[in-house]
Amino acid sequence: MTSKIKALSYLLIVFCVWLTACSSSDKNTVNNSELTFEDLKGIVFHEVRREFKNGLSFNEIGFQQEPEWTLAFQAQDSVDVFSPTMNKMVGFYLHHDHKSYYNFAKEWFSVISLAKDSIVLQRLEVQSLRVKNDVRSNVYMTFYADNYIKNKLKTTIAELRKPSKQDTLFVTERAKQANLHPLDSNYLFAARNPVKFTAISKNISVEKTSTFDKALSQSKSYAYLYPEYEVNISKAYKEFNFAFRVIVETSGKLTVYDFPTFDEDTEKAQRKVFQGILDVYLANMLKIEPGNTLGIKHASLVTLYVKGKMN
Repeated sequence: MTSKIKALSYLLIVFCVWLTACSSSDKNTVNNSELTFEDLKGIVFHEVRREFKNGLSFNEIGFQQEPEWTLAFQAQDSVDVFSPTMNKMVGFYLHHDHKSYYNFAKEWFSVISLAKDSIVLQRLEVQSLRVKNDVRSNVYMTFYADNYIKNKLKTTIAELRKPSKQDTLFVTERAKQANLHPLDSNYLFAARNPVKFTAISKNISVEKTSTFDKALSQSKSYAYLYPEYEVNISKAYKEFNFAFRVIVETSGKLTVYDFPTFDEDTEKAQRKVFQGILDVYLANMLKIEPGNTLGIKHASLVTLYVKGKMN
């Protein structure tokens, strides 16, 4: 009886190994991983999805991965990439380093799969010729062929690029927590569409400033991750010039979050002054629209540079 059980167990193991091998073979066939860039010559591919390793396009602080590339391979060592600033396809040398690592358009990638209908690339963060094993190297880009989108899927690029249901569920939960704990740093979530301040008094002006600095290797996401505003108030009770960070809740309520200080003894008094400026001037002289992500309003953090003049 024992020998029969052992025999059956052995056959089951063999069957599982065979099934796994078949599944692996099928996967390779679907991905057509044996193809080269030369085989994809002339096919226009549009990026339809960019996500982290966990399958989401948003991370915990509110940064969003957005698909935006369009490319077409022209040879094994040549690729055209669409440039939004030049409004045309621009050619780049396609450098093969080693294994599946390639460089083009000033970026490093690892080829995950190649097919005539789709491509999957892993974006890599490379410093000093070494791949950084961090979140920046765990970004995956999925491309669909132009013909595949139009004739087989019968949809549009814009539709495919929309956030997924999983993204919406994730943002909904993060927004909920940000609203429940607006002053807790563990739940801060940047608004993809930052707060809007509109002057309703002639004695105040407000302008959103750009925090994007290419020279500092900052990405365009800084504009919504760390929004900054310059506020100028006339007929103030005295001259002042302050910088501090504020939480803007969905109700429009403004609360001082933090500010640079070197004296703990005066921190409480300083916070009271800043909160007074918010309550007396900004709350009454500005129309405040809270930030939102995917249309979901939530509390978010902004930096204010507030100047007051007496006349």
